[in-house]
Amino acid sequence: MELNHLEMIEAAKNHFGKIIEEQLARIERMKANAEFVDYENKDKIVIGIVGGDGIGPFITSEAEKVLAFLLKEDVEKGRIVFKNIDGLTIENRAACGKAIPDDVLAELKACDVILKGPTTTPREGDKWPNIESANVAMRRELDLFANVRPVSVPEKGIDWTFYRENTEGGYAVGSKGIHVNDDLAIDFTVATQEGSDRIIRAAFDYAKKSGKNKVTVVTKANVIKTTDGKFLDTAKAIAKEYPEVEMDDWYIDIMTAKLVDEKRRSQFKVMVLPNLYGDILTDEAAEFQGGVGTAGSANIGKRYAMFEAIHGSAPRMVDEGRGQYADPCSIIRAAGMLLEHIGYGDEAKKLQMALDICGTYEKKLTITGRDTGATGAQYAQYLMDTLSREDLAEAYASYQK
Repeated sequence: MELNHLEMIEAAKNHFGKIIEEQLARIERMKANAEFVDYENKDKIVIGIVGGDGIGPFITSEAEKVLAFLLKEDVEKGRIVFKNIDGLTIENRAACGKAIPDDVLAELKACDVILKGPTTTPREGDKWPNIESANVAMRRELDLFANVRPVSVPEKGIDWTFYRENTEGGYAVGSKGIHVNDDLAIDFTVATQEGSDRIIRAAFDYAKKSGKNKVTVVTKANVIKTTDGKFLDTAKAIAKEYPEVEMDDWYIDIMTAKLVDEKRRSQFKVMVLPNLYGDILTDEAAEFQGGVGTAGSANIGKRYAMFEAIHGSAPRMVDEGRGQYADPCSIIRAAGMLLEHIGYGDEAKKLQMALDICGTYEKKLTITGRDTGATGAQYAQYLMDTLSREDLAEAYASYQK
Protein backbone atom coordinates (compact mmCIF):
# COMPACT_ATOMS: atom_id res chain seq x y z
CA MET A 1 0.00 0.00 0.00
CA GLU A 2 1.36 3.44 -0.92
CA LEU A 3 2.29 5.80 1.87
CA ASN A 4 0.55 9.14 1.98
CA HIS A 5 2.55 12.36 2.12
CA LEU A 6 2.48 12.65 5.90
CA GLU A 7 3.72 9.08 6.30
CA MET A 8 6.49 9.70 3.74
CA ILE A 9 7.60 12.81 5.61
CA GLU A 10 7.60 10.99 8.94
CA ALA A 11 9.66 8.11 7.50
CA ALA A 12 12.18 10.59 6.05
CA LYS A 13 12.39 12.44 9.39
CA ASN A 14 13.12 9.17 11.20
CA HIS A 15 15.81 8.29 8.66
CA PHE A 16 17.41 11.73 8.96
CA GLY A 17 17.24 11.52 12.76
CA LYS A 18 19.32 8.34 12.72
CA ILE A 19 21.94 10.04 10.54
CA ILE A 20 22.15 12.95 12.97
CA GLU A 21 22.57 10.54 15.91
CA GLU A 22 25.41 8.76 14.08
CA GLN A 23 27.18 12.03 13.28
CA LEU A 24 26.90 13.35 16.84
CA ALA A 25 28.43 10.10 18.11
CA ARG A 26 31.22 10.44 15.52
CA ILE A 27 32.00 13.95 16.74
CA GLU A 28 32.51 12.63 20.27
CA ARG A 29 34.90 9.96 18.95
CA MET A 30 36.85 12.62 17.06
CA LYS A 31 37.20 14.71 20.20
CA ALA A 32 38.46 11.71 22.17
CA ASN A 33 41.16 10.85 19.60
CA ALA A 34 43.61 13.67 20.23
CA GLU A 35 47.19 12.49 19.56
CA PHE A 36 49.09 11.40 16.47
CA VAL A 37 51.20 8.22 16.55
CA ASP A 38 54.93 8.74 17.17
CA TYR A 39 56.50 6.27 14.73
CA GLU A 40 60.08 7.13 15.69
CA ASN A 41 59.58 5.56 19.11
CA LYS A 42 57.79 2.43 17.90
CA ASP A 43 59.74 -0.82 18.19
CA LYS A 44 57.70 -2.45 15.43
CA ILE A 45 55.74 -1.00 12.51
CA VAL A 46 53.23 -3.25 10.77
CA ILE A 47 52.60 -2.37 7.12
CA GLY A 48 49.39 -3.87 5.77
CA ILE A 49 49.44 -4.75 2.07
CA VAL A 50 45.94 -4.79 0.55
CA GLY A 51 45.77 -5.88 -3.09
CA GLY A 52 42.16 -4.89 -3.71
CA ASP A 53 40.51 -5.64 -7.07
CA GLY A 54 41.33 -5.84 -10.74
CA ILE A 55 44.88 -4.67 -11.37
CA GLY A 56 45.29 -3.93 -7.66
CA PRO A 57 47.08 -7.18 -6.68
CA PHE A 58 49.42 -6.83 -9.69
CA ILE A 59 50.62 -3.31 -8.94
CA THR A 60 50.55 -3.62 -5.14
CA SER A 61 52.88 -6.62 -5.20
CA GLU A 62 55.42 -4.54 -7.15
CA ALA A 63 55.19 -1.69 -4.65
CA GLU A 64 55.71 -4.16 -1.81
CA LYS A 65 58.91 -5.38 -3.51
CA VAL A 66 60.22 -1.81 -3.70
CA LEU A 67 59.35 -1.14 -0.05
CA ALA A 68 61.02 -4.36 1.06
CA PHE A 69 64.10 -3.41 -0.98
CA LEU A 70 64.38 0.02 0.63
CA LEU A 71 63.60 -1.24 4.15
CA LYS A 72 65.66 -4.42 3.93
CA GLU A 73 67.75 -3.83 7.06
CA ASP A 74 64.79 -3.06 9.31
CA VAL A 75 62.77 -5.93 7.83
CA GLU A 76 65.61 -8.27 8.78
CA LYS A 77 65.72 -6.76 12.28
CA GLY A 78 61.97 -7.27 12.71
CA ARG A 79 61.16 -3.57 13.11
CA ILE A 80 59.23 -3.55 9.82
CA VAL A 81 56.67 -6.31 9.31
CA PHE A 82 54.54 -6.77 6.18
CA LYS A 83 51.02 -8.15 6.65
CA ASN A 84 49.15 -9.25 3.52
CA ILE A 85 45.38 -8.79 3.66
CA ASP A 86 43.49 -10.48 0.83
CA GLY A 87 39.83 -10.13 1.78
CA LEU A 88 39.00 -6.73 0.26
CA THR A 89 38.04 -8.09 -3.16
CA ILE A 90 34.69 -7.12 -4.66
CA GLU A 91 33.70 -10.79 -4.63
CA ASN A 92 34.25 -11.11 -0.88
CA ARG A 93 32.67 -7.76 -0.09
CA ALA A 94 29.61 -8.59 -2.20
CA ALA A 95 29.25 -12.00 -0.54
CA CYS A 96 29.34 -10.38 2.89
CA GLY A 97 27.14 -7.48 1.83
CA LYS A 98 29.59 -5.03 3.42
CA ALA A 99 32.02 -2.41 2.15
CA ILE A 100 34.61 -3.94 4.49
CA PRO A 101 33.92 -7.40 5.95
CA ASP A 102 34.28 -7.55 9.74
CA ASP A 103 37.28 -9.91 9.71
CA VAL A 104 39.09 -7.71 7.17
CA LEU A 105 38.44 -4.60 9.25
CA ALA A 106 39.96 -6.35 12.28
CA GLU A 107 43.06 -7.18 10.20
CA LEU A 108 43.34 -3.58 9.02
CA LYS A 109 43.16 -2.31 12.60
CA ALA A 110 46.05 -4.63 13.53
CA CYS A 111 48.30 -2.60 11.19
CA ASP A 112 49.98 0.76 11.75
CA VAL A 113 49.89 1.85 8.11
CA ILE A 114 48.30 0.35 5.01
CA LEU A 115 49.34 0.27 1.36
CA LYS A 116 46.15 -0.32 -0.61
CA GLY A 117 45.44 -1.19 -4.21
CA PRO A 118 42.33 0.09 -6.01
CA THR A 119 38.94 -1.38 -5.11
CA THR A 120 35.79 -1.57 -7.21
CA THR A 121 32.77 0.49 -6.15
CA PRO A 122 29.54 -0.95 -7.63
CA ARG A 123 27.32 1.35 -9.63
CA GLU A 124 23.85 1.00 -11.04
CA GLY A 125 23.69 -1.72 -13.68
CA ASP A 126 26.67 -3.67 -12.31
CA LYS A 127 26.31 -7.31 -11.37
CA TRP A 128 27.35 -6.43 -7.80
CA PRO A 129 25.04 -5.35 -4.97
CA ASN A 130 24.95 -1.63 -4.14
CA ILE A 131 27.47 -1.73 -1.29
CA GLU A 132 29.32 1.34 -0.10
CA SER A 133 32.75 2.29 -1.43
CA ALA A 134 35.49 0.42 0.45
CA ASN A 135 37.59 3.60 0.38
CA VAL A 136 34.87 5.69 1.98
CA ALA A 137 34.23 3.02 4.60
CA MET A 138 37.93 2.63 5.41
CA ARG A 139 38.41 6.36 5.80
CA ARG A 140 35.46 6.47 8.16
CA GLU A 141 36.27 3.33 10.18
CA LEU A 142 39.93 4.29 10.63
CA ASP A 143 39.14 8.01 10.85
CA LEU A 144 41.53 8.88 8.02
CA PHE A 145 40.46 12.49 7.81
CA ALA A 146 43.22 14.00 5.64
CA ASN A 147 43.65 12.94 2.03
CA VAL A 148 47.00 14.41 0.97
CA ARG A 149 47.90 14.48 -2.73
CA PRO A 150 51.05 16.21 -4.02
CA VAL A 151 51.37 17.22 -7.68
CA SER A 152 54.73 18.48 -8.95
CA VAL A 153 55.64 19.48 -12.50
CA PRO A 154 58.67 21.78 -12.12
CA GLU A 155 58.91 22.72 -15.80
CA LYS A 156 55.35 24.13 -15.61
CA GLY A 157 55.88 25.89 -12.30
CA ILE A 158 53.50 23.48 -10.56
CA ASP A 159 54.19 22.49 -6.96
CA TRP A 160 50.82 21.78 -5.36
CA THR A 161 49.79 19.91 -2.23
CA PHE A 162 46.11 19.18 -1.77
CA TYR A 163 44.53 18.57 1.63
CA ARG A 164 41.15 17.01 0.91
CA GLU A 165 38.80 16.41 3.84
CA ASN A 166 38.18 12.70 3.77
CA THR A 167 35.36 11.76 6.12
CA GLU A 168 32.63 14.36 5.67
CA GLY A 169 31.02 16.37 2.86
CA GLY A 170 28.92 14.65 0.23
CA TYR A 171 30.60 11.28 0.77
CA ALA A 172 30.06 10.98 4.53
CA VAL A 173 26.66 9.27 4.24
CA GLY A 174 26.76 8.58 0.52
CA SER A 175 24.82 5.31 0.78
CA LYS A 176 22.17 6.70 3.16
CA GLY A 177 20.21 9.08 0.97
CA ILE A 178 16.45 8.84 0.85
CA HIS A 179 14.09 7.93 -1.98
CA VAL A 180 11.12 9.68 -0.42
CA ASN A 181 9.00 8.45 -3.32
CA ASP A 182 9.43 7.91 -7.06
CA ASP A 183 9.50 11.67 -7.60
CA LEU A 184 11.92 12.74 -4.86
CA ALA A 185 15.42 11.60 -3.90
CA ILE A 186 17.56 13.40 -1.31
CA ASP A 187 21.22 13.00 -0.41
CA PHE A 188 23.10 14.67 2.43
CA THR A 189 26.33 16.59 2.92
CA VAL A 190 27.95 16.82 6.34
CA ALA A 191 30.27 19.41 7.91
CA THR A 192 31.30 19.38 11.56
CA GLN A 193 33.33 21.91 13.47
CA GLU A 194 35.79 19.25 14.63
CA GLY A 195 36.18 17.77 11.14
CA SER A 196 36.63 21.12 9.43
CA ASP A 197 39.06 22.36 12.07
CA ARG A 198 41.44 19.41 11.93
CA ILE A 199 41.83 19.25 8.13
CA ILE A 200 42.26 23.01 7.79
CA ARG A 201 44.73 23.11 10.67
CA ALA A 202 46.71 20.26 9.07
CA ALA A 203 46.95 22.26 5.83
CA PHE A 204 48.13 25.40 7.61
CA ASP A 205 50.66 23.40 9.67
CA TYR A 206 52.08 21.89 6.49
CA ALA A 207 52.21 25.27 4.74
CA LYS A 208 54.15 26.72 7.67
CA LYS A 209 56.55 23.79 8.14
CA SER A 210 57.23 23.31 4.42
CA GLY A 211 57.89 27.00 3.84
CA LYS A 212 55.19 27.21 1.18
CA ASN A 213 53.39 29.76 3.36
CA LYS A 214 50.17 29.94 1.38
CA VAL A 215 46.84 28.11 1.77
CA THR A 216 44.00 28.33 -0.72
CA VAL A 217 40.57 27.33 0.61
CA VAL A 218 38.20 25.94 -2.04
CA THR A 219 34.43 25.84 -1.43
CA LYS A 220 31.12 26.82 -2.98
CA ALA A 221 30.14 28.81 0.10
CA ASN A 222 28.28 31.41 -1.94
CA VAL A 223 25.64 28.77 -2.76
CA ILE A 224 26.15 25.87 -0.29
CA LYS A 225 25.93 28.35 2.52
CA THR A 226 25.60 26.14 5.61
CA THR A 227 28.17 23.34 5.26
CA ASP A 228 30.60 25.05 2.89
CA GLY A 229 30.02 28.23 4.85
CA LYS A 230 31.13 26.50 8.05
CA PHE A 231 34.26 25.20 6.30
CA LEU A 232 35.21 28.65 4.99
CA ASP A 233 34.43 30.43 8.28
CA THR A 234 36.58 27.89 10.14
CA ALA A 235 39.46 28.51 7.73
CA LYS A 236 39.24 32.27 8.23
CA ALA A 237 39.39 31.81 12.01
CA ILE A 238 42.36 29.43 11.87
CA ALA A 239 44.24 31.70 9.45
CA LYS A 240 44.47 34.30 12.22
CA GLU A 241 46.63 31.85 14.20
CA TYR A 242 49.13 31.64 11.30
CA PRO A 243 50.14 35.23 10.48
CA GLU A 244 53.10 33.99 8.43
CA VAL A 245 50.83 31.97 6.12
CA GLU A 246 48.89 33.79 3.40
CA MET A 247 45.30 32.63 2.86
CA ASP A 248 42.96 33.14 -0.07
CA ASP A 249 39.73 31.40 -1.08
CA TRP A 250 38.21 30.37 -4.39
CA TYR A 251 34.98 28.74 -5.50
CA ILE A 252 35.31 25.25 -6.94
CA ASP A 253 33.91 26.10 -10.38
CA ILE A 254 36.41 28.87 -11.15
CA MET A 255 39.20 26.93 -9.41
CA THR A 256 38.96 24.13 -11.97
CA ALA A 257 39.58 26.76 -14.65
CA LYS A 258 42.46 28.44 -12.81
CA LEU A 259 44.45 25.20 -12.59
CA VAL A 260 44.85 25.37 -16.36
CA ASP A 261 45.57 29.12 -16.35
CA GLU A 262 49.32 29.30 -17.01
CA LYS A 263 49.60 32.76 -15.45
CA ARG A 264 47.69 31.91 -12.28
CA ARG A 265 48.39 28.24 -11.49
CA SER A 266 51.97 28.68 -10.26
CA GLN A 267 50.64 30.93 -7.49
CA PHE A 268 48.79 28.05 -5.79
CA LYS A 269 50.75 26.12 -3.17
CA VAL A 270 48.64 24.32 -0.55
CA MET A 271 44.94 23.80 -1.17
CA VAL A 272 42.38 22.61 1.38
CA LEU A 273 38.96 21.42 0.27
CA PRO A 274 35.82 19.59 1.38
CA ASN A 275 35.56 15.98 0.25
CA LEU A 276 33.77 16.12 -3.12
CA TYR A 277 35.63 19.16 -4.42
CA GLY A 278 38.92 17.58 -3.40
CA ASP A 279 38.11 14.44 -5.35
CA ILE A 280 37.35 16.43 -8.50
CA LEU A 281 40.23 18.89 -8.32
CA THR A 282 42.97 16.37 -7.50
CA ASP A 283 42.02 14.20 -10.47
CA GLU A 284 42.25 17.27 -12.70
CA ALA A 285 45.58 18.21 -11.14
CA ALA A 286 47.02 14.72 -11.65
CA GLU A 287 46.63 15.14 -15.41
CA PHE A 288 49.44 17.69 -15.38
CA GLN A 289 51.97 15.06 -14.28
CA GLY A 290 50.74 12.32 -16.59
CA GLY A 291 47.29 11.33 -15.34
CA VAL A 292 45.80 9.59 -12.32
CA GLY A 293 47.95 6.54 -13.09
CA THR A 294 51.02 8.51 -12.01
CA ALA A 295 49.67 9.95 -8.76
CA GLY A 296 49.81 8.58 -5.25
CA SER A 297 47.66 9.52 -2.31
CA ALA A 298 47.96 9.54 1.48
CA ASN A 299 45.02 9.17 3.85
CA ILE A 300 46.14 10.31 7.28
CA GLY A 301 44.49 9.91 10.67
CA LYS A 302 45.82 10.21 14.18
CA ARG A 303 46.05 6.46 14.81
CA TYR A 304 46.13 4.95 11.30
CA ALA A 305 47.25 5.95 7.82
CA MET A 306 46.48 4.44 4.41
CA PHE A 307 48.34 5.07 1.15
CA GLU A 308 46.90 4.24 -2.25
CA ALA A 309 46.88 4.74 -5.99
CA ILE A 310 44.15 7.18 -6.99
CA HIS A 311 43.08 5.42 -10.19
CA GLY A 312 40.48 2.69 -10.53
CA SER A 313 40.76 -1.09 -10.56
CA ALA A 314 40.67 -1.44 -14.39
CA PRO A 315 38.91 -4.84 -14.42
CA ARG A 316 38.92 -4.87 -18.22
CA MET A 317 42.72 -5.14 -18.23
CA VAL A 318 42.52 -8.26 -16.10
CA ASP A 319 39.65 -9.71 -18.16
CA GLU A 320 41.80 -9.25 -21.26
CA GLY A 321 44.82 -10.90 -19.62
CA ARG A 322 46.83 -7.67 -19.37
CA GLY A 323 47.05 -7.27 -15.60
CA GLN A 324 50.80 -7.83 -15.57
CA TYR A 325 51.22 -4.78 -17.85
CA ALA A 326 49.47 -2.37 -15.44
CA ASP A 327 51.55 0.66 -14.43
CA PRO A 328 52.61 0.42 -10.76
CA CYS A 329 54.03 3.96 -10.56
CA SER A 330 51.00 5.48 -8.83
CA ILE A 331 51.04 3.03 -5.94
CA ILE A 332 54.85 3.15 -5.77
CA ARG A 333 54.57 6.93 -5.35
CA ALA A 334 52.07 6.22 -2.58
CA ALA A 335 54.64 3.86 -1.04
CA GLY A 336 57.08 6.78 -1.02
CA MET A 337 54.56 8.85 0.93
CA LEU A 338 54.20 5.92 3.35
CA LEU A 339 57.97 5.86 3.88
CA GLU A 340 58.03 9.55 4.70
CA HIS A 341 55.05 9.20 7.07
CA ILE A 342 56.71 6.50 9.18
CA GLY A 343 60.02 8.33 9.45
CA TYR A 344 62.05 7.01 6.51
CA GLY A 345 62.50 10.37 4.80
CA ASP A 346 65.85 9.57 3.17
CA GLU A 347 64.46 6.42 1.59
CA ALA A 348 61.43 8.36 0.36
CA LYS A 349 63.69 10.96 -1.30
CA LYS A 350 65.74 8.25 -3.00
CA LEU A 351 62.57 6.64 -4.33
CA GLN A 352 61.32 9.96 -5.71
CA MET A 353 64.65 10.50 -7.47
CA ALA A 354 64.51 7.00 -8.98
CA LEU A 355 60.92 7.50 -10.15
CA ASP A 356 61.87 10.77 -11.84
CA ILE A 357 64.97 9.28 -13.46
CA CYS A 358 63.12 6.21 -14.74
CA GLY A 359 59.91 7.92 -15.74
CA THR A 360 60.96 11.40 -16.88
CA TYR A 361 64.64 11.47 -17.79
CA GLU A 362 66.09 8.10 -18.85
CA LYS A 363 62.93 6.26 -19.89
CA LYS A 364 64.75 3.03 -20.63
CA LEU A 365 61.47 1.18 -20.17
CA THR A 366 58.00 2.33 -21.10
CA ILE A 367 54.70 0.97 -19.80
CA THR A 368 51.87 0.95 -22.34
CA GLY A 369 49.37 -1.29 -20.58
CA ARG A 370 49.95 -3.95 -23.25
CA ASP A 371 52.66 -6.31 -24.42
CA THR A 372 54.07 -3.47 -26.51
CA GLY A 373 55.63 -2.15 -23.29
CA ALA A 374 57.23 -3.33 -20.07
CA THR A 375 55.46 -5.33 -17.39
CA GLY A 376 54.96 -3.87 -13.95
CA ALA A 377 57.53 -6.33 -12.60
CA GLN A 378 60.13 -5.22 -15.15
CA TYR A 379 59.52 -1.59 -14.29
CA ALA A 380 59.81 -2.24 -10.56
CA GLN A 381 63.12 -4.00 -11.18
CA TYR A 382 64.28 -1.01 -13.24
CA LEU A 383 63.46 1.22 -10.26
CA MET A 384 65.34 -1.03 -7.83
CA ASP A 385 68.35 -1.18 -10.14
CA THR A 386 68.29 2.63 -10.27
CA LEU A 387 67.99 2.81 -6.47
CA SER A 388 71.12 0.65 -6.25
CA ARG A 389 73.22 3.14 -8.18
CA GLU A 390 75.96 4.69 -6.06
CA ASP A 391 75.71 7.86 -8.14
CA LEU A 392 71.92 8.18 -7.79
CA ALA A 393 71.98 11.66 -6.22
CA GLU A 394 74.62 12.93 -8.64
CA ALA A 395 72.73 11.56 -11.65
CA TYR A 396 69.50 13.12 -10.46
CA ALA A 397 71.21 16.48 -9.91
CA SER A 398 72.67 16.39 -13.40
CA TYR A 399 69.21 15.86 -14.93
CA GLN A 400 67.90 18.85 -12.97
CA LYS A 401 70.32 21.24 -14.68
